[in-house]
Amino acid sequence: MKAVYLKPGREKSVLRHHPWIFSGSVREVIGDPAMGETVEIFDANNKWLARAAYSPFSSIRARIWTFDEAESITKKFILDKLNNAIAHRKFLEIINSETNVARLVHAESDGLPGLIVDKYDQYLVVQILSAGAEYWRDAIVEALIQVTGVNNILERSDVEVRKLEGMTERVGVLAGNIPTSEIQIVENGLRFYVDLSRGQKTGFFIDQRANRKRLQDLVKNKEILNCFSYTGAFTAYALAAGASHVTSIESSEEANLLAARNLSLNNFSDESVSIQTSDVFSELRTMRDKALSYDVVILDPPKFAPTAAQVRAAARGYKDINLYGFKLLRHGGILVTFSCSGGVTSELFQKIVADAALDAGVDAKIIDYLSQGADHPVALNFPEGAYLKGLICRVD
Repeated sequence: MKAVYLKPGREKSVLRHHPWIFSGSVREVIGDPAMGETVEIFDANNKWLARAAYSPFSSIRARIWTFDEAESITKKFILDKLNNAIAHRKFLEIINSETNVARLVHAESDGLPGLIVDKYDQYLVVQILSAGAEYWRDAIVEALIQVTGVNNILERSDVEVRKLEGMTERVGVLAGNIPTSEIQIVENGLRFYVDLSRGQKTGFFIDQRANRKRLQDLVKNKEILNCFSYTGAFTAYALAAGASHVTSIESSEEANLLAARNLSLNNFSDESVSIQTSDVFSELRTMRDKALSYDVVILDPPKFAPTAAQVRAAARGYKDINLYGFKLLRHGGILVTFSCSGGVTSELFQKIVADAALDAGVDAKIIDYLSQGADHPVALNFPEGAYLKGLICRVD
């Protein structure tokens, strides 16, 4: 038997069905388990608690597959978990004639720690981020084909978090054929080019779908500033809802070129949008100095704090951009602001935005709280799954 024994008192989170066991909670490991191999979890009194994937290099030493002693970790287990995840998305009815892209598996929240699966029309993009998912990689691919009927699967495990698990980054075709150029997707009736092999995350920010739709309630006949605009999804939604003009700022020239093509794909006029390739922080300072102003400012920055250890530095960055955002708003203007940093809690993010408003000398009210889409569910026993935080604030 290969097993992990916990220190006294360290079983409390497991009893609450939290799926992570940190190295500091481990008293003893027996059986010399390989990376990703299944181990039995016992408390300090030798009581069985769970069955988990072992990771000898990560601070998360084990990620729990099941809390049911009668349940074995086999190919059938993987298949059943994938079936449950797909059934949840079918219940949500996200994929329809207006939308052909969605997240199918959201890691721990779907009972498959470290596994991300996104569907882009007739293609699946997979991220394998944990030792356990790596161990069952072939079984996962086989089960995905069986459950979804999609035969074209690309792996995009090119993320630094794999290093924490003792694994190298990897990109490659797992099954079928993946186009070397962009594909077209449709989301809420709008069309976008997506580069599956090289785009951010798995190619597109699927988690913002509902928030892009919510934005449309706020922008008719308004002048918009969209910061960290990437390939222009928020810009396209704003124009589709009748925004008078959108200024998009993104540091990547390649992303901006694709954004221009996305706007052309949806037949938006060049006169209604300005796309700028520049550093957002520098450009916001310049705009402030020029006393420019907008009706709506959108701040959707990249992840500033991947881990809790980086929160202090990240908080400064979030405060700065929100400070500039508030200063650029007209009376009655709207700030739509986000953090996708897992290390920044919702409470901390709201405090950062509140401090930014105070320093900007404005009074603002929260009129909506935003989060990731329903196809990125948050299991009640895994609050860490709620990584995307957003606020809509109105300046008085």
